[in-house]
Amino acid sequence: MPPGVCYGMQDVWEKGGREQVTLEFLLPTGIYLSFPVARNDTIGTIKKMVWKNARSEPLFSVLSDPDAYVFTCINLTAEREELEDESRRLCDVRPFMPVLRLVAREGDRVEKLINTQISLLIGKGLHEFDTQKNHEVNEFRAKMRSFCEENAQDRQRLPWHQWMKCNFPCDLEPFSMVVQSGKSCSVKKLLVNVKFEASEESFMLQLDPQDFPVVLMQNALRKKATVFRPLKQEKPENYTLQVNGRWQFIYGNSPLCQFKYIFSCLYGGIKPHLTMVHHSTIIKYQEEQGGLSNQVSKSRSLSKPPPLPLKKQNTSSLWSIKEPFFIQLVHGTRVNTDEGMKLVVQAGLFHGGELLCKVVTSSEVSVCSDPVWDQKLVFDINLCDLPRMSRLCFTLYGVLEKTKKQRSTKKKNKKADCPLAWVNTMVFDYKDQLKTGEFLLSTWPSAPDDKGDLLNPMGTVERNPNIDSTAGLLIRFPSFRPHPLYYPPLEKLNDPEINGKKVVATKEEHLKLKEIVDNKNHTEFFEHEKELLWKLRLDVRAHYPESLSKLLLITKWNKHEDVAQMVCLLRTWRDLPPLHALELLDYTFPDPHVRSFTIRCLKKLGDEELFQYLLQLVQVLKYESYLDCDLTTFLLERALSNKKIGHFLFWHLRSEMHVASVSLRFGLILEAYCRGSIYHIKSLMKQIEALNKMKALNDFVKSGSQKSASRLQITEDMKLCIKQDTYMEALSDVISPLSPSIVLSEICPDRCKFMDSKMKPLWLMYKNKWDHLDTVGIIFKNGDDLRQDMLTLQMIQLMDVLWKTEGLDLRMVPYGCLSTGNKTGLIEVVKNADTIANIQRNSSNNAATAAFNKDALLNWLKSKNPEDKLDQAIEEFTLSCAGYCVATYVLGIGDRHSDNIMIRENGQLFHIDFGHFLGNFKAKFGINRERVPFILTYDFVHVIQQGRTNNSEKFERFRECCEQAYKILCRNGTLFVNLFALMRAAGLPELSCSKDIQYLKDSLALGRSEEEALKNFKVKFNEALRESWKTKVNWMMHTVAKDNR
Repeated sequence: MPPGVCYGMQDVWEKGGREQVTLEFLLPTGIYLSFPVARNDTIGTIKKMVWKNARSEPLFSVLSDPDAYVFTCINLTAEREELEDESRRLCDVRPFMPVLRLVAREGDRVEKLINTQISLLIGKGLHEFDTQKNHEVNEFRAKMRSFCEENAQDRQRLPWHQWMKCNFPCDLEPFSMVVQSGKSCSVKKLLVNVKFEASEESFMLQLDPQDFPVVLMQNALRKKATVFRPLKQEKPENYTLQVNGRWQFIYGNSPLCQFKYIFSCLYGGIKPHLTMVHHSTIIKYQEEQGGLSNQVSKSRSLSKPPPLPLKKQNTSSLWSIKEPFFIQLVHGTRVNTDEGMKLVVQAGLFHGGELLCKVVTSSEVSVCSDPVWDQKLVFDINLCDLPRMSRLCFTLYGVLEKTKKQRSTKKKNKKADCPLAWVNTMVFDYKDQLKTGEFLLSTWPSAPDDKGDLLNPMGTVERNPNIDSTAGLLIRFPSFRPHPLYYPPLEKLNDPEINGKKVVATKEEHLKLKEIVDNKNHTEFFEHEKELLWKLRLDVRAHYPESLSKLLLITKWNKHEDVAQMVCLLRTWRDLPPLHALELLDYTFPDPHVRSFTIRCLKKLGDEELFQYLLQLVQVLKYESYLDCDLTTFLLERALSNKKIGHFLFWHLRSEMHVASVSLRFGLILEAYCRGSIYHIKSLMKQIEALNKMKALNDFVKSGSQKSASRLQITEDMKLCIKQDTYMEALSDVISPLSPSIVLSEICPDRCKFMDSKMKPLWLMYKNKWDHLDTVGIIFKNGDDLRQDMLTLQMIQLMDVLWKTEGLDLRMVPYGCLSTGNKTGLIEVVKNADTIANIQRNSSNNAATAAFNKDALLNWLKSKNPEDKLDQAIEEFTLSCAGYCVATYVLGIGDRHSDNIMIRENGQLFHIDFGHFLGNFKAKFGINRERVPFILTYDFVHVIQQGRTNNSEKFERFRECCEQAYKILCRNGTLFVNLFALMRAAGLPELSCSKDIQYLKDSLALGRSEEEALKNFKVKFNEALRESWKTKVNWMMHTVAKDNR
């Protein structure tokens, strides 16, 4: 075979269809085979073909059974890969060269197969963790694997009804909402269609919506008994109820109308369709899961080495050494910058965001690839005062030489600094030992427009894994003593001795303390306030425990005596409500005792609440300094005891595996999760496979658009592509990444399309096998960052929960949105909805006047809701409009044109596309296009007033709804501020600094009374109404511009 023939295989795998590929096979006997195979063939099929062809070759009798061998290939990352999973198709394996080698299996097949699947699933080969040769990585992997596998075994031992709570948790509405709607629910009788599994016969049962599931099951069994007359009487406790066509169950001690599925059916006037499932079916599912886990743990127990005995060493406590801390800055590597500069390194010691002592700056050296400093950097802090989480932060920057500075303008010299790179490292290792010896720190590039501080204490302590393309700094930690130095274990400290007797304070001091702790907006303190807080710290613990964060902020972490006192106080601190404790996960509070205390408080969160804040909890993992931490263990424990949490933990981690600074940590957590839920791997792999096919489909559509093919032609080609076996198989029978209870059962190629926007998102439609009238739609986006949309929709969903908890249902539509990878993700299609732009355009012949047609929306609703249904549709519109007015105002949502606001046929209004928030409004030619606090146009008012200009009663009710909704959010203002503050770790462009958070503090009137807040909101409400003509002009310009594209 001539050299070079094998290259370019990537193009072969990109193609669709059943094209044949000629492969070469190397057998263990030394025999060489070559024959064509279909690119869609599975590895198992190809192995059978090899065996068939090998029969006529010499030495065939020497070969063992086919199962004794495994194919190996070189994959697209140039690594040798064993193809243990023989159900994979060749086009999904994508070998780099058309050569498969057959080798004898070695080691444990089950273990190898699981390892291969986990590698494919997390997008990172597990061998990469092995090659790290890092003790911290190895110990963390071993500990988490044992923890997760033991958790899996405990789960399998649960009785079937408890096991269901882990695998099929109930999806419930807030309880107070159900109580509130009880009156309206009790008027309606609930008609439910029920059938028994393996039976086509179904019954229609009438119940009270407040009945519990057991009542429905009793009625179903009674009905079955009268129709089929079974020999023995069956008990309802041996059954559970499943929603037809979904992995969603209805059981437990909640009224039927509290289940989200039943609740939505009641509102939509739809009959719920349920199946009675016998507990033997559930036990069968449980045994299937147990079988997979047992295979793995069996093979593992055979290969487990005994633990090594620990060696005892001479050690010293750090607190006994009053010598200044220093390091040796040795030299740099691979530095690449302009020659007319001098290179400087700046170093700072931080605890969270707080500088522990003055920043130290190196001498200037001339630019070269490997600059040498060999300089001692001494810090103005003694070893005994270094806090446990001391973080050493470096920045490498260039300074213009003096001759050049003279020619420049009269700006300060600081302007001449050119940041090149930064890197952070911990002063203590993961075992509490003060580091010693040399460390080569591969740096992270500084953003060219980095302003302000050069150091980046909020950044990762991981080194840049791309060591060949980044600058490095070699530093040396000295050995201050001949034996290791450890941070002292503070658990042994005695509280009364350290904090002394309670201080007697004056009345004025107590009043001042109350003023400080009552101010929610108070995070920066004057010196006398700090002294007062510290002096009265025992009073804070006794009377204001929720002000713990304020006390932690003023603690002097560079004085070990104060640190000891704070840790002892914390030991007897009352647990905070979980939502207050969230704040302590910020990078400002790195102390391990504080973080352990925080997790202890968060353990009180119910699963539904934890799920609500999961996005933030995953982001703050980036602030953790070591792999093994309480937050990781907590998240894994909860993910393994609730499959819904596990599903979304997987996707929140997996979606950022391309980010170099977190890929190691996130990859290790993903591996641990998979080890603890082996059964989940198959379902997740199917989702990954479907997403890969969607990406290929999207690339195909983009390619056609770039070649200027007609839209019709591209759509037809796309449908043909979907109809291929490999696409139909990969895209059908998939658990939706957007919701683990939804099955995307059967894709409908003829109903699929792509959208007009730049990235050509795919619009994919599925039908329900059990109900062909029921369809599910998803939008696949590739090229747009969906994280900001995901955060905004999470906040809208949280607002919905808070409102419902207080009995206010504003009919919000927080549709599903999930980032699944680098600028890729999925969005739920909201059925039976259209944009305001389309509704207005279809009611007018002229794009310029369409936006000013105030009757368009009301006429559209009338056409969709004849006669008696219209009042209910206007009610839905009124409530949802109130909800979105308040939500978009509070969150500062920008870019609100008529294509970004939609209405469902039942009247619900909702917003989409949240590319701008927190007051980052769009401007054109330097003019702010959005000059109203929120969207409330006269055509909205026209619908709310039912088309009558004198119907002020309806409008006043709408205004009251807005005010009530706003007051509820203000009461929970601290929660929203904390959640957004934690999301700074995500690195979203519009959420990067305290200014962005300040917008939220202002919109929620944090620190003001409810009366002041409401007064301000009323001013904004009137402004929105008064200035709504500007919105109409903006919409008109948008519509005209779109029509002219």
